[in-house]
Amino acid sequence: MGERSMRVLVFSHKAEVREAIVNAVGRRPAADLARVDYVEADGIADVLSEVDAGNVDLAILDGEAQPTGGIGLCRQLKSEIAECPPIVIAVRRKDDRWLATWSQADAVLVHPLDPLTAAETVADVLRARRVPVVNG
Repeated sequence: MGERSMRVLVFSHKAEVREAIVNAVGRRPAADLARVDYVEADGIADVLSEVDAGNVDLAILDGEAQPTGGIGLCRQLKSEIAECPPIVIAVRRKDDRWLATWSQADAVLVHPLDPLTAAETVADVLRARRVPVVNG
């Protein structure tokens, strides 16, 4: 079974935040999805180069990242990249969900991350991105 793994970019300037996201989502967020390989980025240049090259199936951005947060970065990526992958924003406060919506994020996670909710949210976004198989 040569099922292609999915590449998920996780961006935060803090290694512990990236680790928390990876641990919450897990290597296989749902049984019907391929295994996830993570690409970690601690700077904007890495995020831009990975997304621009089309190397990412999904990006999870830390809304609290410094000096540039994931919310503004999401808005930039959605505006500038024609084939932008889906983006999930992780925020610290539930009240910041509206900012993530403004940024055109496909979904929002709120810290502390619940593993069941995080995996389910990421799985739903990845499923929505799948291209349907058309016969004929």
